[in-house]
Amino acid sequence: MQTGASVELRVDPRNRRSVERNHTATHILHSVLRGVLGEHVKQAGSLVAADRLRFDFSHFSQVDRETLDRIEELVNDRIRENIATHTEEMEAEDAFQTGAMALFEEKYGDRVRVISLADFSKELCGGTHVAKTGDIGLFKIVAEASIASGVRRIEALTGKQAVRHTQQTGQLLHDTAHLIKEKPEAVPGKVEKLLAESKRLEKQVERLKAQIATLSAADAETEMKQVNGVNVLARQVSVDNPAALRDMADQFRDKIKSGIVVLGSQAGSKALLIALVSKDLLERYHAGSIVKQLAGMVGGSGGGRPDMAQAGGSRPENLGQALEKVYEVIEKQAG
Repeated sequence: MQTGASVELRVDPRNRRSVERNHTATHILHSVLRGVLGEHVKQAGSLVAADRLRFDFSHFSQVDRETLDRIEELVNDRIRENIATHTEEMEAEDAFQTGAMALFEEKYGDRVRVISLADFSKELCGGTHVAKTGDIGLFKIVAEASIASGVRRIEALTGKQAVRHTQQTGQLLHDTAHLIKEKPEAVPGKVEKLLAESKRLEKQVERLKAQIATLSAADAETEMKQVNGVNVLARQVSVDNPAALRDMADQFRDKIKSGIVVLGSQAGSKALLIALVSKDLLERYHAGSIVKQLAGMVGGSGGGRPDMAQAGGSRPENLGQALEKVYEVIEKQAG
């Protein structure tokens, strides 16, 4: 654009109406917060956009769900009262004497604009507002959280956005109820039962894994080989996480007493490896060195302490080859 060019500015009426709804809603919210949480509540900032509003306020404790519901209910009560918005310009000193609230970190001129909603809200404000609170339609809180020490934030929607959010939330509840074959009001209880059952089954799975590990360790001596006079066990097992692999390796080591245990397992698309060296062999063998030489074969890397080392890789299809190489690695590493 060139200097001196002519431009035409137009207000987007749809965007303007949305901003008005959200702006007036912040005034109502401020008043309600002070009534519910206490007069100590002070506005610490706000964002008034066309799609949502944010209101930051000083309050040192968490606001529970029941209190948030009460706040939301009271804001909507004020909206349904369809209160007219009163706008007046006056001397700043006169405005403060009438009890008008202001953000005191902001600077004001000699004359100010005061926005009043009946007798419950009076604030210094230069923004755009609805003519009557009923124009807001619906107010819906969608989030509340701490954003700084002693400062909390409420995010909310008004008008069509609030209605759309409520509809979407209702549809999610309906879909969830359909999935678990319950009425919507029975969803929380059913989910609680399902979670309890899932937790019970997880514990049962862990017990079965422990039993399998014990049974696997029972025949460790039949698969054990001697390398340079050292008991060596290299085996592929079925566990799905590093912790379970470590537990199984401990049982194998306890079973063979003195020796080296190397286990491999496939967990989804990943390969897992672990090597354990008994204390009496630590001067001759290093678990970290053993694992490091095997890890590359399964597409990964690893290392660890002399007595225990673990590794992971992206090529579980090579676990068999890696475990076959264990005996060669140990034979070369003998000190």
